[in-house]
Amino acid sequence: MAITNKEIVRRFSDDVWGQGDLKAADEVLAVDLVEHNPLPGQGAGREGHKQVVTLYRSAFPDLRVTTEDLVADGDRVALRWKADGTHLGELMGMAPTGKRVTLTGIDIVRIAGGRIVERWAEDNGQLVLQQLRS
Repeated sequence: MAITNKEIVRRFSDDVWGQGDLKAADEVLAVDLVEHNPLPGQGAGREGHKQVVTLYRSAFPDLRVTTEDLVADGDRVALRWKADGTHLGELMGMAPTGKRVTLTGIDIVRIAGGRIVERWAEDNGQLVLQQLRS
């Protein structure tokens, strides 16, 4: 039985981000993944995305990611998610603050050949950085 596009995105949210499972990233992300909203300095493709996962999971070792909604239409899936964690490691040059933060966002991904090949992501990351600096 073939895995559905929603199941691929759920693995991306729950396993890659929720558990920090980089092997799962190898399975659900295309090598040449196109990130339409990359972080400054983010590397290209799947390896660049894995760097971002590692960055955030190192800064927030207790990171918990919750899938709020998954909506699929053809080769695209919309994912609404919430993440929370305690800032216990360096984040983009910012020393650990010990503050607990919540991040919310929506990703829209395109799937081809059983892998995520494109990703558009919007989140409230700037608000989180402001919370950490206050």
